[in-house]
Amino acid sequence: MSLLLGAWTVGLILSLLGLGVFISFRVFKFPDITTEGSITLGAATVAVLLTRGTSPFVATLAGFVAGACAGAVTGVLHTRFGINGLLSGIIVMTALYSVNLRIMGQSNIPLLNARTLVTEAEAVGRWVCGGGDSIAVLGWSLAVRDLFTLGLALLAIAASAGLLYAFLRTHLGTAMRATGDNDQMITALGVDVRNMITLGLALANGLIGLSGALLAQYQGFADVQMGIGMVVWGLASVIIGEALVGTRQLGFIIIGTLMGSVLFRLLVAVALRAGLNPNDLKLITAGFVFAALILPGMLARLRKGNPARHA
Repeated sequence: MSLLLGAWTVGLILSLLGLGVFISFRVFKFPDITTEGSITLGAATVAVLLTRGTSPFVATLAGFVAGACAGAVTGVLHTRFGINGLLSGIIVMTALYSVNLRIMGQSNIPLLNARTLVTEAEAVGRWVCGGGDSIAVLGWSLAVRDLFTLGLALLAIAASAGLLYAFLRTHLGTAMRATGDNDQMITALGVDVRNMITLGLALANGLIGLSGALLAQYQGFADVQMGIGMVVWGLASVIIGEALVGTRQLGFIIIGTLMGSVLFRLLVAVALRAGLNPNDLKLITAGFVFAALILPGMLARLRKGNPARHA
């Protein structure tokens, strides 16, 4: 059961990564590779601040701000200097590797003795459960730390998703979405497309940095290599989410991305439980993404070619 709770928690935390990828890839149709550097930047920032005694809430917010700065730099390179979007992301991602090493001072920072949001959730759980280490739920004996960390992740992701939905329905958020749909139309209305793209990438990478900050606190460490392959995870969450909800309405897409991230993590957990070699994890991840990309189209073609549906 602890494996299931862990899969749910990590899936929820990385759903923020999925939401960031949704903004860049779906809203702006921008191939932003900054993701792999900004998630590590968020983790590095929160780790350094926590080891220096900073409040976990302030440190986590700093992870969001750091990621947003990285996204803004990518946006400036693309919009102000005319660099191709993909190349802009690659430049910033490459630079962030050295930046993250500079921030951390080493390749790995453990948080075992630091006060984090996870330790705060555990303290609340122990207080609620009268100081016990475990609690019985539906016949299962669950660790208080795991259960209340999952609850913390649920609250954090629900709040983040709700704020994102509310923002994207404001005038500014609507202008951002319109920029991705038709930049010529929005320019004719007097909106600066360059500012919209930069702001959108800052928001996307801010969410990704926040995801990294939460992930580092859950794992108990920040590592300079932890961002490798994360853009694939985010794409998988978005693609699976779109297949689950079957609509492009904003609210459903956000919910679908959250569901897609959790489902994707559960699939990975099942594969690991079935005996998958951890060295093959990235290969299996790529396979899941490939399946998520082709299955919706295949199913749609099969439905169109089924005579029974036209009877």
